[in-house]
Amino acid sequence: MVVLSELPEGSSSSSSSYANTSPTFSHSSSTHDHRYDVFLSFRGLDTRLSFTNYLYEALIDANISTFLDDEEIETGEDLKPELETAIKASQASIIVLSKNYASSTWCLDELVLILEQRMTSNHIVIPIFYHVEPTHVRKQQSSFGDAMAKHKQTMEAETNAYKRSQWAQKMERWNKALTEVANLKGNDVKGRLETKFIEEIVKDINRRLHLPLRSAQPLLIGIEHHISFVTSWLKDVSSHTTDILTISGMGGIGKTHLANYVYGQHCREFHTSSYIEDISRRCVGKFNGLLDIQKQLCGDVSKTSSIQVYDVSVYTSKIENAVAHKRVFLVLDDIDSIEQLDALLGSKGFHPGSKIIITTKNTWLTESCTLFKTNIKPKNERLLLRGLDEIESQQLFCFHAFTINHPKPGYEEVSDKILKYCEGHPLALKVLGKSLHNRDVAYWEGCIEGLKKETCSHINNVLRMSFDSLPSNNDKELFKYIACYFVGIDRDVTETILEACDINTKSGITNLLDRFLLRIGWDNELKMHQLVQEMGRFEVRQESLDKPWKRSRLWCDKESFRVLKQKKGKGNLVGLSLDMRMLEKEKLGASFELKTDALSNMDSLMLLQLNYVHMNGSYENFPEELRCLCMHGFRLKCIPLDLPMENLVALDMSYSNIEYFVGCYRDPQRLEKKQKLDESCLKKKRLLGSLKILNLSFCGHLRSLGDFDQLPALERLIVRNCIGLVEVCESIEKCVDLFLIDLSYCNKLEKLPRNIGMLKKVKMMWLDGCSLGESQIKIRDMDSLEMWKANKNIGINTRTSSIAFVGAIPRDLKFFASSLRSSLVRLSLANSNLSTESFPMDFSCLSMLEKLYLDENPITSMPHYVRTLPRIDLLSMTNCDKLKSVEYPPQTLSQLALYSDRDAFTKKVVFNLEMSPLHLHSFSRSSAPEAYEFEGMIKIQSMVDVEEKVLRSLGWTNIDFLKERRVGTNSSESEIQMIYEYGIFSTMYEQKEIPSWFRHRSEGPSISFTIPSSPNNLTGLNFCSVNMLQILDDYMDEVPYGHFPLTPMITISNITKNRMWIYERFQDKSCVRGKCWVLLSHWMFTMNEMEVGDHVTITVTERYNEVIKECGSWNHIIGGDLSPFETTTTGEYILNNFQFFINVTQLFPYHRKFIADGPDYKERYKPWFRALSPRKPDIISGTTSSAN
Repeated sequence: MVVLSELPEGSSSSSSSYANTSPTFSHSSSTHDHRYDVFLSFRGLDTRLSFTNYLYEALIDANISTFLDDEEIETGEDLKPELETAIKASQASIIVLSKNYASSTWCLDELVLILEQRMTSNHIVIPIFYHVEPTHVRKQQSSFGDAMAKHKQTMEAETNAYKRSQWAQKMERWNKALTEVANLKGNDVKGRLETKFIEEIVKDINRRLHLPLRSAQPLLIGIEHHISFVTSWLKDVSSHTTDILTISGMGGIGKTHLANYVYGQHCREFHTSSYIEDISRRCVGKFNGLLDIQKQLCGDVSKTSSIQVYDVSVYTSKIENAVAHKRVFLVLDDIDSIEQLDALLGSKGFHPGSKIIITTKNTWLTESCTLFKTNIKPKNERLLLRGLDEIESQQLFCFHAFTINHPKPGYEEVSDKILKYCEGHPLALKVLGKSLHNRDVAYWEGCIEGLKKETCSHINNVLRMSFDSLPSNNDKELFKYIACYFVGIDRDVTETILEACDINTKSGITNLLDRFLLRIGWDNELKMHQLVQEMGRFEVRQESLDKPWKRSRLWCDKESFRVLKQKKGKGNLVGLSLDMRMLEKEKLGASFELKTDALSNMDSLMLLQLNYVHMNGSYENFPEELRCLCMHGFRLKCIPLDLPMENLVALDMSYSNIEYFVGCYRDPQRLEKKQKLDESCLKKKRLLGSLKILNLSFCGHLRSLGDFDQLPALERLIVRNCIGLVEVCESIEKCVDLFLIDLSYCNKLEKLPRNIGMLKKVKMMWLDGCSLGESQIKIRDMDSLEMWKANKNIGINTRTSSIAFVGAIPRDLKFFASSLRSSLVRLSLANSNLSTESFPMDFSCLSMLEKLYLDENPITSMPHYVRTLPRIDLLSMTNCDKLKSVEYPPQTLSQLALYSDRDAFTKKVVFNLEMSPLHLHSFSRSSAPEAYEFEGMIKIQSMVDVEEKVLRSLGWTNIDFLKERRVGTNSSESEIQMIYEYGIFSTMYEQKEIPSWFRHRSEGPSISFTIPSSPNNLTGLNFCSVNMLQILDDYMDEVPYGHFPLTPMITISNITKNRMWIYERFQDKSCVRGKCWVLLSHWMFTMNEMEVGDHVTITVTERYNEVIKECGSWNHIIGGDLSPFETTTTGEYILNNFQFFINVTQLFPYHRKFIADGPDYKERYKPWFRALSPRKPDIISGTTSSAN
């Protein structure tokens, strides 16, 4: 019997961190007898996750090999032998004397041994007084006195005379050691900035140990997984060509920091290496800048001095010759031109196994250089840095602002404002954190107000480098236009407007994207980091700091209002934006009206936004060059005909009082009424030949849309939520270029023009929330309808539960299906109250359909017609609360979305085994129902419904206890459940003992055995563990994320064959209310995975509040291709069904006990889920009575 004692409750440790007990070695120690440079002694309870962690990382970053123990031990136990060995094998010790240091007998034993080493072997000792007074340590006062008093009480309570004597001797040594260490020259952290303090400690260690000096790296917050990725890439030697890694991202995002750290860790693993920093800046404005960089690189890789050369091409040739014969590691930091890459990389290639890291703000550059135009192209990997998440941002900012990882009391609100402003930008978080250190809240508030007006110069200068690198003035003007007016606006709309302003957007937007000055959102909207947007606006402000009317663009409401009020606008202005609501909130200008002649001198104005502005005067004063006019809240009932509109490309009059837009007055009464409203609107018709975008949304008084023959170029018609609209004129057929129509929630719209079907370019139509009567639209005539949405309440007769797509969907859905054009690519029937029976039997006419959205419909199963779609690529049935089964979806699918955010569960999903790999989207991780099957992933069945012959085939011979264990017969959800996933059967039930038929047993969380010989073939393995709730210490209430599994985790290791399976069980709904329960599992293995004579170890990793009492195993049959679950090490698998829905295999700290090496993340770029064929389908289906 193997006996393993579980960890005692209330244990403590002097040395604790997330690091492994095996330290990282970065250099060869100067003293051959010393294995480590530094031994760290500290109280884990005090500084484990703060100061000591940061100190340890700084030491490792500085190439100082450091021993740090990660295990905890109960106070009173003797020092572990490996710690004694580590202390003796170290040149120096750093002792972090904190409040509770003396409460740990282990810490005190370490201290005694360290001081003994100081006396006998010149061991260097560096005490750090971490928020404690040296005199309290020396005289054992305050917390040190309290700790020693408790130790004395323990000694006096000892009844064994020998042990009491041992305690007395220890007490004497501890007292002397505390006095001695307090008398040494130490370092007091009190009142110091911890980052600077740690830097000084590292420098002191380097100096005293005579190590090669290397500055301590900043914190690695938020880039640990990137480090793992790059490290894995560096160690991959499978490629026979040059490997290049391009690390890209906006300025200040952490590219240089990441590359610098990785270079320091791995540069000695290559024949030769070179790190060239800040290439872009060193080349700007310097005649010999590139030559100097070439000289540095050539010297690094050739290690020989050479005569001075003044020709870039000659140096390139020298570099090519040097790297052709050596395995090199190069880091080229901040490349911003092809010329730089060509000069430094040449065109002849590198020695096989060479690695090159390029950091750049321009993702396009790397593969455009000459090296990629050769016959043997390098292999280029890309790594995009996007910034920190909320938790990482807070940690980094607070470390610099408070030297802790959370805001100090009273600073929470102002800290949130800073974090929101920085949007995860590491440089901004660091710079602002340092500038606000030791400042009061009032100072913080003033700083935040200042940031609203002007970005920090250091941050702005870093970001401006990307702006300066733009290749043309066109691109710079485009960037300023977007920064001032178009963030959040649809890309296509922006391009339409700015192309009319003589801006080349096609190549320009691409150049902005390549330099991370812009990104495109999921809905095609333009997005820009707030700091980048502020930088762009700063460039415009620089045109005239004190006189805004002399700038090219105005976007600040206060400045725009004053310029208009004072009539100072001139011909230099190309854009102006004013929203009076913003000023009214600040009680500025609420009672003012503006004159239209304030615009008369703005001859170059092309973009004008006057939202909720009261204008008086003639509209003929508006500039004739206007391309885009936005006037939300316009007061008049029609658009003035003296408003210059001939050059307008976009007109947005949303939220206005407009009743009519041009003509369409077939009703004489309406025409007469209109004539009385405003005679000025009845002038001669005008041709608006340039207008492409018309937005009249939320115009509640709008009655009619007509005279479309005046809008021959119209492409987008948007009239959402016009609740009074009753008529759209037949003349819409004149808009032959119209491709988007949005009439959503126009509730009173009586009918659509019958000839709307003649608009063959219409690709998108929104009719959400409309009630369109009984008109019929000939959809069959809409040749290229690409996307059609019929969302909530679209033609739904809820009283009769029948479908009436009025104006688009006929009553007969079969007719509706046949009327759709075969060219249809996207179809959305989301939220349409469609049942399974509502769908036609055949949609084969939609031969080109690729994407189908059936979300939020009361369907109970996947409609049969879906299988008739030959090109279907995406099927979405999210939030279909009544959906029970999806059986045999089309094999052409590459994306399937079935998730529900309302805790609904599809109970059965079945695939064809020939199905191609696909992406699964956001499947629910909540507990499954009592009966559930997702083929290839998991099957759950109530234990009372599992046939006895199936249980016997698993070797579960005594099954009475299973059928009797029903924990709540009134609730099916509380029944004991059988779970099958990855070829593993398992169940959980309340019990204090392992079943009697288990032969091999072991106390504790682990068991080891050798597979014995048997007359019967080995078909599988049964494993059982008894789990108990554990009473936790108070300080464990906040459990660090990733340190404990969320569900029971079983690890089976075949030591003989070097194979490992880590299984994280799905959380079922079996209700285990007791303090003790059994987890029973049966594992099926294929031939050669488990054989007679193999040495096997099984370990259960408990959750944070559990402890494993006993384990047992019994030899008695993992299914399908598990390669997607394989870690970076061959033969190691992590079996967790959440891995089906993410594109990475992720290792958490609790995995590291079993998998010490390799990165935390293994990315998968291709869809890979496919139904795993079970190895014993007869057992799963319950059709046989015994295992084969």
